[in-house]
Amino acid sequence: MADEAGKTKHQDTGACSRVSDGITQVFGLLGKRWTGVILASLMEGPVHFADLRRSIAGISERMLSDRLVELAAAGLVLREVDEGPPLRVAYRLTDRGAALKPALTELGDWAEKCLLKDGESY
Repeated sequence: MADEAGKTKHQDTGACSRVSDGITQVFGLLGKRWTGVILASLMEGPVHFADLRRSIAGISERMLSDRLVELAAAGLVLREVDEGPPLRVAYRLTDRGAALKPALTELGDWAEKCLLKDGESY
């Protein structure tokens, strides 16, 4: 906004409410690169590490491993070892992780409507 002299007026900073601790925690975890994509990839059921790696274009094995460790520590993902042979590791969402499905679905729908234009991403 500008006043009659053309100077910019600023809104009262008191009009901006403090962000809740819950939102701060959610985006502290889910706001990290790849985290949301990993969770979305696990929504349909357990996935072996190699298959999960192939399904997420551009993620390195190290980054995928690091994010899975963080998600497991947060109680959202469970690591399961298939004794084999061959030995294989699968990941699945816990009940807490699966509870994110409605929110992730809504975010995906919003992205389709608001971010994607003519098949191109934002």
